[in-house]
Amino acid sequence: MKITAVIACYRDAPAVPIMHERLVNTFNSIGSDYEIIFVNDGSPDNARDVLAELAARDPKVVVVNHARAFGSQSAFTSGMRIATGDAVVLLDGDLQDPPEIIPEFVEKWREGYDVVYGIRVQREAPKHMQLFYKSFYRVFKRMAYVDVPVDAGDFGLVDRRVVDAINALPETHRLMRGLRAWVGFKQVGVPYVRPERMFGTTTNNFRKNLGWARRAIVSFSYAPLDLITGLALSIVLLSFLAIFVQLVLRVVDPSAAPRGITTIILIVLFLGGIQLLCLSIIGSYLAHVYEEVKRRPPFVVESILNAPPGTVLPAARALPVSDPVAPESARPAPTHVVPPGP
Repeated sequence: MKITAVIACYRDAPAVPIMHERLVNTFNSIGSDYEIIFVNDGSPDNARDVLAELAARDPKVVVVNHARAFGSQSAFTSGMRIATGDAVVLLDGDLQDPPEIIPEFVEKWREGYDVVYGIRVQREAPKHMQLFYKSFYRVFKRMAYVDVPVDAGDFGLVDRRVVDAINALPETHRLMRGLRAWVGFKQVGVPYVRPERMFGTTTNNFRKNLGWARRAIVSFSYAPLDLITGLALSIVLLSFLAIFVQLVLRVVDPSAAPRGITTIILIVLFLGGIQLLCLSIIGSYLAHVYEEVKRRPPFVVESILNAPPGTVLPAARALPVSDPVAPESARPAPTHVVPPGP
């Protein structure tokens, strides 16, 4: 049995050695062979040097350096594409996903579950952010056309056949927790407490969280489009009702019928606001479709250290770990693009 840990790293250089130590101790405690893939997603700190040194010391550490920051979902995809384990565990590099939970994941996996995800029963975050997260998960569950578990992030274990199924999906704008639910298989959750970052401050903010929410809804829900249909039908019905009332008032009591420019302005503003709302919803779906049809890869790999033996590496040339800081002549050839498929 071999387990691969895929860690998405961005501004996590101080946490990398601690993550490595805790992962090694965890895998040794369960007696499992392991592989640790750190994906440096264009981190602006000294993560590249820290990871190169770690790869030189531990041959079981694979380091993937992206050409720039493509996001955590692309980082997970990058690691999953070259993972060789019988199961893959996804973790954030900031230590908010505690490696000590992995034995519980493995226990459920051995019981026959193909996907074991972490359920955040509590998170150390400001109260307003906790309320925002909990509210969104529940709203999204009602809107999505797949059964996405509430309070579950990317942290979890997926069996090799699930990894292969996700890798085979052609889309580039990915939401791993949604794809994990979409592919199906036998799934179960494990509760845990999500701590705060050990180093630095979170790179998320309210605007980025809204972007995550938008991507999730556009990728796995048609509810906003159904809302547009409902609004259109409602306005048409109200219009017919208003015409009927206007005609009746004109006959019964002409002085009581609405009149004047104020009424016209209010109606125009109301209908204009509804139209702009509908256009923004449609625009979000069109933008998502536009990004997908361009067929750009989800990430670009600059270099790989300790590439798994026998792995096809179309993305880049692997640097030898004996010289992690290679001279210019030994550095990778011009950047190669990873194709969107497996």
